Amino acid sequence: MATVLVIEDEENIRFAVKRSLSKRGHRVEEADCVAAGMAACDRVAFDLVLTDLHLPDGDGSEVVERLRDDGFEGGLVVMTAYGTVESAVNAMKLGADDYLQKPVSLDELGLLVERLLERRVDKRRLRLFERQSKKRGAGESPLGQSKAWLAALSLGERLGGAPMLTRQDCSGSGGGGGSALTTVLILGETGSGKGVLARHIHAHGALVPDKDPFVHVNCSTLPAQLVESELFGHEKGAFTDAREARQGLVELADEGTLFLDEIGDMPLEMQAKLLLFLESGRFRRVGGTRERTVRCRVIAATNHDLEAESSNGAFRRDLLYRINGFTINVPPLRERGEDALLIAREMLARLRADYGREACRLSGEAERMILGRPWPGNVRELINVVQRAAMLCDNTEVSGHDLGLSAASASRPTPGGKGEAQANGAVRFDFDRGSHRADEVEKELMLQALERTSGNVSKAARLIGMQRSSFRYRIERYGMEDVIREIASR
Repeated sequence: MATVLVIEDEENIRFAVKRSLSKRGHRVEEADCVAAGMAACDRVAFDLVLTDLHLPDGDGSEVVERLRDDGFEGGLVVMTAYGTVESAVNAMKLGADDYLQKPVSLDELGLLVERLLERRVDKRRLRLFERQSKKRGAGESPLGQSKAWLAALSLGERLGGAPMLTRQDCSGSGGGGGSALTTVLILGETGSGKGVLARHIHAHGALVPDKDPFVHVNCSTLPAQLVESELFGHEKGAFTDAREARQGLVELADEGTLFLDEIGDMPLEMQAKLLLFLESGRFRRVGGTRERTVRCRVIAATNHDLEAESSNGAFRRDLLYRINGFTINVPPLRERGEDALLIAREMLARLRADYGREACRLSGEAERMILGRPWPGNVRELINVVQRAAMLCDNTEVSGHDLGLSAASASRPTPGGKGEAQANGAVRFDFDRGSHRADEVEKELMLQALERTSGNVSKAARLIGMQRSSFRYRIERYGMEDVIREIASR
């Protein structure tokens, strides 16, 4: 459905156009002169404007010119009754997309409107693709030669090339448990390359990656009160701030790939609606009644143990069954042999070029430090370290000092200042300075994890390798509820 403005001084023509477009599901507003039309455009973000060329207080070409000057990105169509295309051509030079001659053929009008709206969606997809292409920084290429990483890439390529069902198949699936959408679940630690693998699957899909969108949705960052609107869009007036209708991320992914990153953090109430979409390929915008259908490849990723969370009620089991049709495990960097060194070398070359600096290499000391580190933050941590070295190194060789790994490896003191974190991540306690109670150490560890995650229990539990249910049990046991509320309110 689109929002259309018809600027026409003849009431019978306005009525006929409005009735025809309304039957096609569009919302139509009317104006009988230039002034009224421009006032309407100030009020509503229209998807399409149809204007007569000759109006009581001006010319339709003026409408076209003013709207384009104001940055209007919707479709513009002029209507003329004079049997000549000269004035319409002039309007098109000012920015109109097309013209219609009176008497207007309603069938021709309907086809033209649909074509212009499809073109508008294509433009939005192109802008989305360009924005995402610019955001792809260092580390987006699937670098690595280890057996485990290459196996993950190979499986991703096979799944990306799997055929997708047609739109008719999706709309006719009935939502009764059919397989209308291809789903892939990627599992792995934070920063291990799940997003890179998702893009790799998209790039090797049956669709054309340069044209079809890759829409990355980070479920952990979506505002809880707006998650449905962000995903499925909303109609004008659906809630207080919904001043205009808006497409959701699902619609933008039509004919492309929808990547649901950190799906384990999606609110439970939203999981049911996502499941319905995955079952049928259909959804409704917030505040809307019209059922919409999209066709896309769906990839989900998480570092949660979804099987355990589905057992304790933190994640819907039926949604888990839907998204894990094909599962790929991404190995952590510490299990990928010399991939860390390969990635570091390649990133150093790319980053130095981006900064306009001469190429340089890693010293033997730097290479040994990279290979000897377990990289708890995986590829993401490695790239941050290399980025710092690329900026700070003024020589032809990056030293161990340039990597700054000693500073990066240091961690906070353990409870009471009695523990000391070592560079390899182990924690030692000085018992000569006093005893250590296990429950106090555990509580302090939980508090520091909660501080690090701004009070997010799920993320804090993952940070210390504890099941969410066990973490919550200990919160109650240690009486930490008030502390969590204080941390979350900061």
